Amino acid sequence: MRMDEWVVLAAGIAGVGWVNWYFFVARAGTVNAASAAGGVQEVTIRVRGGYDPARVTARKGVPLRLVFDRRETSSCSEEIVFPAFGIRRYLPAHESTAVELKPEEAGSYEFTCGMGMLRGKLIVEE
Repeated sequence: MRMDEWVVLAAGIAGVGWVNWYFFVARAGTVNAASAAGGVQEVTIRVRGGYDPARVTARKGVPLRLVFDRRETSSCSEEIVFPAFGIRRYLPAHESTAVELKPEEAGSYEFTCGMGMLRGKLIVEE
């Protein structure tokens, strides 16, 4: 291989690594505890190239309202899916959409975009 081919190969590998890091690792450390107001836990999650916060903690047995504030038009973020709760909801661009659920079991529950590229986690505690 010639030197310029190695440079292109290295740049491609670096690009793939950056995409994987951005979508699967970069936001994993963010945690936001849900606040209880009127007996309902509520958290606003900004949707813009990912979920912010990407990890939400909530208490078991208390109703939870997650408000997804979608600030983009990317087709990847137009849907939110909670497989464990059987929830699939359309998120209109530049609007807020509430998703309500009542986590009955402690554990860790993933939520994703409709394509499965954007990921977040709901941590339900005792």
